[in-house]
Amino acid sequence: MRTPDGRWHAWWQADRAPARWPAADARVAAAVQWRAVAPGLETAELEVATPGEAGIAALGRMRLVLARIDPARHALRLVAGSPPGAPWKVDDAPGDARLALNAGQFTDDGPWGWLVHGGRELQAPATGPLSSALVVARDGAVRLADAAELTAVRTGVARGEIAEAVQSYPTLLAGDGAVPAPLLADGRGLDREHRDARLAVGTLRDGRVLVVLTRLDAPGVMARVPLGLTVPEMAAVTGALGASRAMLLDGGLSAQLLVRDARGDAQRWPGLRHVPVGLVATPRVSEVAARR
Repeated sequence: MRTPDGRWHAWWQADRAPARWPAADARVAAAVQWRAVAPGLETAELEVATPGEAGIAALGRMRLVLARIDPARHALRLVAGSPPGAPWKVDDAPGDARLALNAGQFTDDGPWGWLVHGGRELQAPATGPLSSALVVARDGAVRLADAAELTAVRTGVARGEIAEAVQSYPTLLAGDGAVPAPLLADGRGLDREHRDARLAVGTLRDGRVLVVLTRLDAPGVMARVPLGLTVPEMAAVTGALGASRAMLLDGGLSAQLLVRDARGDAQRWPGLRHVPVGLVATPRVSEVAARR
């Protein structure tokens, strides 16, 4: 990673990857300069380099676009295109959305896996040992549940405890920063070497939500080519930034993000592909009233 003084520092190696991230990495935390853009919303960027990425470096600069958002001050919900079922992109996010990104994984038929919207289950969970689900409770609290927990968590729909949920894969961190075994060694059903544009969501130990997008800066359309980090590298990034749980969302050409500041000015990192479902965060009514 490149620190604010312009120097490069190595902080993680694949052959010595930790099996657990019990807390944020102090070196990474010191290199990230968070900036508050709205109450309960911060953004930052971090330039990174990885072993064997000579081809990527020849095209441009690899960076991480970061966001931290407080669910106590923002309501998170799923959205679809207009009319419902139409393809969605971050430019379709409502005007009051402070944060917008593509959600879940997808097939040719639409969203993959568990889907709950407005307290109603639209799709049952899919089978996947490395899957996780982002769950928004009725009170607005956000949690990630891994595959082993999903059956129990799902019962909350019938009890009226869950407002929104979306399933995705693979899990990057499961339970207090634990890295799943398939991310630590080859031959366990996961390609640990494949590089792609990535989008991840995680939960921090203080209840905030972390979003990480990889982006290659290069002239013209090359800025959005699907090159980026490996799955283990993304697990390391989310763990080093303090997440206790994390999962990947659809990456590659789908990865996209919008951040809107308190003045209403939006910064966009668009994708090249429309998606069936997005995730947006809007200020809570109490936050809006407080500003009046």
